[in-house]
Amino acid sequence: MSTTADTSLSQQPAWLEIVRQKVESLRFGVVQIVVHDGKVTQIERTEKTRLAGQRDGAE
Repeated sequence: MSTTADTSLSQQPAWLEIVRQKVESLRFGVVQIVVHDGKVTQIERTEKTRLAGQRDGAE
C-alpha cells in the first residue's frame, strides 16, 4: 500500500522544485503556475520592490 507520505523527493515532478526555489527566494511578489492539458508548462515570477515610506503627516 502506497501513500502520498511515502513519496520520495526523487519521485516529485521537476517543476515542483523550481516553484519551491522561486518562492523561497521571493520576499514580495507572485509565483504563477501555467497549466496546459493538465501539465505544468510555464512558471512565472513577479517580484515587487517595497520602499520604506516615512509617515510624517505630509502628503
